[in-house]
Amino acid sequence: MKLFGICLMLGALAACADAPVTGRNQLMLVPESQAIEASKDAYAATLDPIAKQGKLNNDAALKARVNAITSRLVAQAILYRPETESWDWQVAVIDDPKTLNAWCMAGGRMAIYTGIIQQLELTDDEIAQVMGHEIAHALAKHTAERMSTAMASDVALQIGSVLLGSRGTAGQLTMQAAAMATTVGVQLPNSRKQESEADRIGIELAAKAGYDPHAAPRLWQKMVAATGSTGKSDFLSTHPAGEKRAETLAALVPSMVPYYQDGSVRPVYPLKNA
Repeated sequence: MKLFGICLMLGALAACADAPVTGRNQLMLVPESQAIEASKDAYAATLDPIAKQGKLNNDAALKARVNAITSRLVAQAILYRPETESWDWQVAVIDDPKTLNAWCMAGGRMAIYTGIIQQLELTDDEIAQVMGHEIAHALAKHTAERMSTAMASDVALQIGSVLLGSRGTAGQLTMQAAAMATTVGVQLPNSRKQESEADRIGIELAAKAGYDPHAAPRLWQKMVAATGSTGKSDFLSTHPAGEKRAETLAALVPSMVPYYQDGSVRPVYPLKNA
């Protein structure tokens, strides 16, 4: 076990990497490719029961609106990281008027709930801030980073069983990875560093896609006004917010305005159907 611990420490040191876009140092025990594959299973596991309940992409007009906004954001994301053009970019609109939430898994599979759009009466600019922020998490490899952190904190279960060959088939390990991807991609809160990183990348994605950066602080002001700053919603439980966050985003607005006012044609990336 001592040898195993030493090997883990050495592996962790070797697995340090720089985050795309910002260059922040990250722990990467889980390759992004593995996180993407696990997220594929997690996405299906999350959406299949919702589809069976008849709550997926019910409003054609709203689905088209979300697609139009998100396709412009994805085009900008690909300019940041050209290799992501091969990702399975798609967005689902989940018909749940009580849920204020949105997320993007590794590999570009996204969802937004009708509740956050309807309850907050979001404009296109504000939807762009929500989805830009979520896309930023995927661009910055946050799912893989969080899976790596979870793996490092639960060595015996997540790594030891694999190395010792004492548990599970390949299929079971795949299910464990998918479950972890669901947990870190949808349910658990991001770190403050990840949130700040996603805020910074997301507001720039939206501005370059032609959406008003002033909508970013306005979005969080709406969220806090509607739910309180203590996180009384699904979105706030995974995206800690407050007045300070809105202030930080407001401070970024002046540097984003030139991107927004750029008169060039905004590219569009055709999304796949969720």
